[in-house]
Amino acid sequence: MLPSDLTSVRTLSAPSVHPDGTHVLVTMSRPDVAGNRYRTSLWRLTLGPDGTAAGPLERFTHGTRDSGAAYSPDGTRVAFLRAEEDGPAQLHVLPADGGDARRLTDQKLGVGSFAWSPDGRRLGYAARVPEEGRYGTDEDVKPDQEAPRLIEHSRYQADGLGYLLDRPSKIFLLDLDDLPPADGDDADELPPARPLTDGDGDDDSPVWLDDDRVAFVASRDEDGAWTPDTLVSDVWSVDLEGAGLRRHTDGRGSVGGLHRGAGGTVVVGTGDLGPSRQDFVARNAVLRRLGEDEPLTDAEADHLACAPAVAGDGTVVAALEQRGDTVVRHLPSGRVLLDGHVSVSGLAVGGGVVAAVAGTRGSFSELFVGRLGDRLAPATDLAGTHLTGSASPILPEELTTRADDGYPVHGWLVRPTDDPGPDGRPVVLMIHGGPYTQYSGNLFDEAQVLAGAGYAVVMGNPRGGSGYGATHGRAVKEAIGTVDVADLTALLDHALTLPGLDPSRVGVQGGSYGGLMTTWLVAHSDRFTAAISERAVNAWDSFAGTSDIGWFFADEYAGDHQHEQSPLTWADQIRTPTLVIHSERDLRCPLEQGQRLFARLRRNGVPTKLLVFPGEGHELSRAGQPRHRVQRFEHILAWWAEHLRR
Repeated sequence: MLPSDLTSVRTLSAPSVHPDGTHVLVTMSRPDVAGNRYRTSLWRLTLGPDGTAAGPLERFTHGTRDSGAAYSPDGTRVAFLRAEEDGPAQLHVLPADGGDARRLTDQKLGVGSFAWSPDGRRLGYAARVPEEGRYGTDEDVKPDQEAPRLIEHSRYQADGLGYLLDRPSKIFLLDLDDLPPADGDDADELPPARPLTDGDGDDDSPVWLDDDRVAFVASRDEDGAWTPDTLVSDVWSVDLEGAGLRRHTDGRGSVGGLHRGAGGTVVVGTGDLGPSRQDFVARNAVLRRLGEDEPLTDAEADHLACAPAVAGDGTVVAALEQRGDTVVRHLPSGRVLLDGHVSVSGLAVGGGVVAAVAGTRGSFSELFVGRLGDRLAPATDLAGTHLTGSASPILPEELTTRADDGYPVHGWLVRPTDDPGPDGRPVVLMIHGGPYTQYSGNLFDEAQVLAGAGYAVVMGNPRGGSGYGATHGRAVKEAIGTVDVADLTALLDHALTLPGLDPSRVGVQGGSYGGLMTTWLVAHSDRFTAAISERAVNAWDSFAGTSDIGWFFADEYAGDHQHEQSPLTWADQIRTPTLVIHSERDLRCPLEQGQRLFARLRRNGVPTKLLVFPGEGHELSRAGQPRHRVQRFEHILAWWAEHLRR
């Protein structure tokens, strides 16, 4: 895969199944490098009586920024988000059999999540409400002329968004009975939107409990007042007048999602935060039916890969991470609906049909469908259409070994299939972020581009990551740089025993926590020829005061060991040439984390460069501007060519 092959990638998301099980809608996205944007539209798949594909995936809308479709409960309409070229996403609706879309909202900062009422007559949605005089609410006040912000709380910003407290998310109600006739003189008028919540703090993720109450997720005290600087969140609800505020969970954990089935069952995912109400490390959200104590998933074993889907009979379909892959299970029966090297990112249920969006060993994204309770079958072949020529996938090899303490270590090797030559291939150890995430052996653009350029890529899931149980994930709590290093070292050592790899030319790269590990490894070992440390946490002291999550993350992961578990503490030991990559708007691991490392390496005479991307946040490599993503690949390949090629 070449950097330019990024334009060949098609990604599906947000499936929605028609209530009678006859169709599935999905959002398809593709990077447009020339236009430096992502083009997204809705596509529809027709299903047969057996729940399998009865035809090809076909384009349903012709907007270029359409996403997040949801069928109405009676199946006659589709609500979705559409954004104009330079504007935020607004809520739209169109007939389920196609036709002209009608805009329903004009929110200054756009609409986020939304939900249909059970009777299909109303929509509840979340939207951020800007403080007057900010974010373009006053055309005479430019962004750099806005009034100063007086910050009183620790949680005041979010990566990818910016400041939070002056644009809280609130819940709104739309009554579609107020929508003017499509053929009338006032057809372009918008229906009135009624706010159901107000005040400070975020109210998000609306879900209808019944036709008369809308639930949402918020951090509020027992009296309903906003609670700042907390990880605790609850399910709350109000009536359609915005009154009768009611709490539905116990005020002790973190709500990770709220989901409703066609039959009215509401399922909530809650995470235990421990006695401190802040211990989030490897705390898997447990699914329960709202108002019931019986868990549907296990806190130790089950880490959700994406939001679950609730069937009309009240049962649940959940995608759970497992050893670098995903298993889709029907709960509580436990029946496996999909497994075998898939990475599921979206689920939906309707009319007794299940739809799943997943990556595979040979595709970035495909749609799988089937009857509820049966095995899901592939319904698309996007890879066969788009991943051709240099973009053709290179399949991974599974690696297993043990660390020095006997702990099992699991990962993958991705390498070109042609003759490596007498010297063997240079090797890159790639380390994932999180740390509570996992590398999948499924198609991954980072590994494909490096392997396409002739490098063997070693990817592993050391202790600290997800998919191997919560105990595995909590192993690095206040112990960063110990068992995670042991696991990564063991996997690399094992890979280097395989034929065709050159142990004298080994690089290491990673982003976020993977960047931390990269800096740590080159500070404690001279085995690496060169390194790329990207959007890294290098120093916990400044991270705690600058990152959007620093006010709690550093305490929970490093605790009282923040100085000794900061890679920058050991940076004077680094002699390995290191490329530092960062983004100007990264609020998760702010730019200063990379600048401090670069300055230290420069002072010590270590060959180093600092690559800074304007206008980007922490998600550059996954969701940044397409042009920047290609340029990033080009710089990475140039660095490895300089240091790992002979």
